[in-house]
Amino acid sequence: MTPSVPSSARIRIGSAPDSWGVWFPDDPRQVPWQRFLDEVAEAGYAWIELGPYGYLPTDPARLADETRGRGLTVSAGTVFTGLHHGPEVWDRTWAHVADIAALTRAMGAEHLVVIPSFWRDDKTGEVLEDRTLTPAQWRDLTAQTERLGREVRERFGLRIVVHPHADTHIDTEENVNRFLDATDPDLVSLCLDTGHYAYCGGDSVKLIETYGERIGYLHLKQVDPEILAAVVADEVPFGPAVARGVMCEPPGGVPALEPVLDAARALDVDLFAIVEQDMYPCPPDKPFPIARRTREFLRSCGRPGSPL
Repeated sequence: MTPSVPSSARIRIGSAPDSWGVWFPDDPRQVPWQRFLDEVAEAGYAWIELGPYGYLPTDPARLADETRGRGLTVSAGTVFTGLHHGPEVWDRTWAHVADIAALTRAMGAEHLVVIPSFWRDDKTGEVLEDRTLTPAQWRDLTAQTERLGREVRERFGLRIVVHPHADTHIDTEENVNRFLDATDPDLVSLCLDTGHYAYCGGDSVKLIETYGERIGYLHLKQVDPEILAAVVADEVPFGPAVARGVMCEPPGGVPALEPVLDAARALDVDLFAIVEQDMYPCPPDKPFPIARRTREFLRSCGRPGSPL
């Protein structure tokens, strides 16, 4: 029998402005970016995402100084897209994506998280369009996402990871599977957000085991099952659901993160696993203690020789 060789694959744990209640580039209810950087480092994280473009400094030299001085490294940037609207939105989409991709690349990151546009407003709950895509819109969504993956890779050397998200058209197991089956694995990977997928009824472990080769990035998050049942029953939009506390501090919600991390380790690939506990809006002193406790909890999920 050939002796087993320990895997050299790593799961790199980080956090994001989202975990500090940051959803927008500028909002008086959000903590200043300097405080976020100070606290995320003090809480024990080495990796961060850029968050909404314009929240952190957009000058690469300044941002590099600010992050390096705190022992932080950027793992990814984030863009919002409405690619199911077809080629006519490409120019507007690319203008938005290019600035963020350039900053992401300048910071040494390799991933761009792509979030589909919402079908209802996350603040007001206003229904913006039908929650179900037509066959033609599905074709536009998949074709334009592949185009985005190709352009981002060729121009910036980044890999896109598409983020299934509540109140978007890529949400449930059925829609995620349909999207993955219709897109080129060489161009499009998935950012599996465990909280959003549970919010929409999905099983993260099953998804990793079924589409493991498509998992390019993780967001670690949990939902409170009792609050989730209420917001689903009342058809509460995502924003107000977050204000009710539907996304909760691990390990108090679902899915259990240990099995998710075990399934991710079994893929034997390097992965980022970024903590994102949606808390908008929240008191400014609330995020840091949660972030520190969450980091300690995730350390307890590691294995000897492969700490998280």
